[in-house]
Amino acid sequence: MQRSDSREEVVVVTGAGGMGEAVARRLGSGRKLLIADYSEAQLTRVAEALTAAGYSVEAVPTDVSDRSSVEALARVADARGRIAAVVHTAGVSAATSTARKILEIDLLGTAHMIDCFQPVTSPGTSLVCVSSMAGHYASLSRQDELALATAPTEELLDLDVLSGVGEDAMTAYIIAKRANHVRVQAAALAWNRCGARVNTVSPGVIATPMSEAEGESASGGHMMAMLEACGIGRKGTPGEIAEAVAFLVGPEARFITGTDLLVDGGQAAWIRWHRPTD
Repeated sequence: MQRSDSREEVVVVTGAGGMGEAVARRLGSGRKLLIADYSEAQLTRVAEALTAAGYSVEAVPTDVSDRSSVEALARVADARGRIAAVVHTAGVSAATSTARKILEIDLLGTAHMIDCFQPVTSPGTSLVCVSSMAGHYASLSRQDELALATAPTEELLDLDVLSGVGEDAMTAYIIAKRANHVRVQAAALAWNRCGARVNTVSPGVIATPMSEAEGESASGGHMMAMLEACGIGRKGTPGEIAEAVAFLVGPEARFITGTDLLVDGGQAAWIRWHRPTD
């Protein structure tokens, strides 16, 4: 059921890292801007910088792995005005976290965002969840993808598809990011019925502190070699992701929902069609 809402526009951004801050700067002008992060120190730093730059900012400490915390964020956002855009950038990487944390934050956290913000949408609201090109590497059965897409959120971490992950952080990351894709696809119908939209963006290697940590890991050299091999020869910038997000939440994308926008400099295409095989 759609609801009319003529209040001040609100933008919500989870994750106060490089991409989150870039998105906040791109979308927040002239709107009420809520930024959310688990790290209160990071949240304070970014909120102060944005306030100094003229934005109307409110910092909301949030743990996306905790449904009640995300519900509280949604209530705050709804109380501040009409929610125009929600951009979920909060997440952890395989190089910097454990398999369990990846599943709790990257997989379950995204499901919480989809669930908790749908009830406070109004016509025109757009949710963009930042996934990863890693989700395009997943090789899952139709049955496993169906479960990841449609299982009740409280049952997600108990699915059979996750039983073999163990301590393998990279496998957890790939499955979590593919789950983001299919979860959004399945949610599009309910969001459409609210007059709202939901999509994912899948960045490749972006120049953020998180990717710097990945670059220093055991797989870092391989990651950079692939950027050279695919022809792009560089990392992407947070600003480029912010522009992709701005398109998806903007009026030019009103007919786009339930899909993924891959922003990776051609790396996934190279892997599929040009990477040498043994």
